[in-house]
Amino acid sequence: MGIYRLRRLVGSMIKMTINASKWWAMERKNKIGLVICVTLFCSGFAIHGNVGLYFNLVGLLIVVGGTFGATLICFRAKRLIIVYKVLLSCYRKRIKEPEEIVEILVDLAVKSKFRGILCLEEDEKETSILFLRGALGLLVDAYPAPQIRDFLNTEMHFFRIRRQKSERVLRTMAQICPSFGLVGSVVGLISMLVGVGDTSVILATVPVALTSTLYGVILANFFFLPFAASIRERTDQELLLQKIVTEGVLAIESEVNPRILEKKLKSFLTPSARQGRLVSLKRIQEKFSIKPEPA
Repeated sequence: MGIYRLRRLVGSMIKMTINASKWWAMERKNKIGLVICVTLFCSGFAIHGNVGLYFNLVGLLIVVGGTFGATLICFRAKRLIIVYKVLLSCYRKRIKEPEEIVEILVDLAVKSKFRGILCLEEDEKETSILFLRGALGLLVDAYPAPQIRDFLNTEMHFFRIRRQKSERVLRTMAQICPSFGLVGSVVGLISMLVGVGDTSVILATVPVALTSTLYGVILANFFFLPFAASIRERTDQELLLQKIVTEGVLAIESEVNPRILEKKLKSFLTPSARQGRLVSLKRIQEKFSIKPEPA
């Protein structure tokens, strides 16, 4: 019976993890590693067959209710909704790689050489990156370079601040959660002391005392802290892309040679991502339907 329950638990956890990983915009290695680690983690609980001992509704309600209640005292409900949306964005939307942004900017630089800066207005609507679209809008509207840099740096600054606020919410929840696990343990111990001498009361209250602490530690270290770290990682990646866009747009505004722009933007990339040359006249002509002028 214990082996059967173990198989059921491990199988259900694997299915849940695989279904969740389908919509997580993670690398394949991350998905495989996550499935393996979650399976091992759950197997550690179920290896003795007494899986039911780790499920206690009273302890779960104390920890979850107390954590979210204290969080609502600390932050506005609107802030929690923003955190939820940021997490969805982190795991559902794929972020472009830096080399992809460099390629786009070099292509735009070459295109502006052929058709002029005003031709970038059509790319302003095609690109899927909001920051790049806004930067191209400033470029097409003929703002001077100092103002473009000031606008984009301001956008980057407040983007970082907004993400730090979301990260702070999750880290606060991670700090609060183990404390309410301790509260649940105290509640279970008090109930156990009241029923000293009655075996049924002791058996009913001991799981509350122990599982509450377990829930608090797991929620803090398996969910809230990893989510906060994920937001920071995503923020650092997006800030890098925004910095590349800023330098690339300013270079296009000053009509820097595309080859020089390519070398400059490649300095943001890792050495392994700098292989090859992005500027290819034939590729640019095919991509933007540019006919070569007769000699």
